[in-house]
Amino acid sequence: MNAPGARFMQIFLEVCEHLPRQGPGNRACAARALALCRDLPPAPAVLDLGCGVGGQTLQLAELTSGSIVAIDRHAPSIERLRAAVAARGQTQRIRALVGDMAQSGQPSGAFDLVWSEGALYNLGLLEALRVCHGLLRPGGYLAFTDAIWRQENPPAEVRAAFEQDYPAMGWLDDDLAAIRAAGLELVGHFTLPDEAWWDDFYTPMLARIAELRGRHAGDAEALAALDQLAAEPEMHRRHGAFYAYEFFVARRPRGPA
Repeated sequence: MNAPGARFMQIFLEVCEHLPRQGPGNRACAARALALCRDLPPAPAVLDLGCGVGGQTLQLAELTSGSIVAIDRHAPSIERLRAAVAARGQTQRIRALVGDMAQSGQPSGAFDLVWSEGALYNLGLLEALRVCHGLLRPGGYLAFTDAIWRQENPPAEVRAAFEQDYPAMGWLDDDLAAIRAAGLELVGHFTLPDEAWWDDFYTPMLARIAELRGRHAGDAEALAALDQLAAEPEMHRRHGAFYAYEFFVARRPRGPA
């Protein structure tokens, strides 16, 4: 763990694995997106792709009936989710699996709802949407969030941050075009409000960073990594008008598309 990149990842995981969620979102936004899925069966089969530690998975379990399969490639996150599921007595409803979004091992056409918050970009959005299309039954819904640009000419620090984390990030119209190209029908979309960035993500992130500063006092490399992580919420505080997370709900057509 002596290489700078490896040490940064260690500190990153120390911060992010202990947060309620690993990206913007909240229960109210999940409920709003679910309200757009008007024809879901009473007990839908749900797949949560890129679930992380499963904050939104547990919210989906509160907001729906039926079964949920939650998949993430990071085994420690899945272990944390399994522990949370067991503590809530929901092991019969929620299966948390280590797996790859691109090759989840789930049967084609098996799900009434595929859900993914802030994760599809890891595959490339169009490819990810095609994967989701194949997992949905005809008439099934896809609900996902994705980062998009909102204003031209962002400050250099914003441009640099997204060039590192999401270089292919586009505009609203780019995501809408990708939905159509994947053979999905748009149902609706909305922009996550600012509280969806802070309540369950940046506010607990800053609290965790403060805790770890004390734990790693005197460790210059760890403190530098924590400074780097703390820069993200500060950037959003100052420049959040230039970008957004958008919640999209789309549907696989009932016909042969």
